[in-house]
Amino acid sequence: MQSATPITALAFAGLTGLAACAEPVASDDIAFAPEYRGIETRLLDGDLVNFQVTMVGARSAQDVARYADCAASQYTLIRGYGFARHVRTNVAEEGGIWTGDAVYTISAALPDGIRTLDAEIIAADCAENDIPMV
Repeated sequence: MQSATPITALAFAGLTGLAACAEPVASDDIAFAPEYRGIETRLLDGDLVNFQVTMVGARSAQDVARYADCAASQYTLIRGYGFARHVRTNVAEEGGIWTGDAVYTISAALPDGIRTLDAEIIAADCAENDIPMV
């Protein structure tokens, strides 16, 4: 009768080798814990508004742009309007500090354009996800 030890040892060695080849954890799987550092609002002209946002812990420029969308949505509601249209967002990162410089137009009616925001819906989503607003 043969011993099962060599087969068990081989199986263990094979499993150990597979564990060493495991894929690294994707950055999306790591807990997202941003630190929102502030919003500055500047009325440029009538319905044209600039938002400067700063945060730490962004995963990408998209997180910074979302923070600016939140600021723009709440500001739009405060001014008594219902919609904003994204004009542009410039994002920079230096030493782990992300900044966004975003411009929007605000209006009572749904504006023309590709990137429009329904301020009530965006503001509700931001509140639900603990993203600060103005």
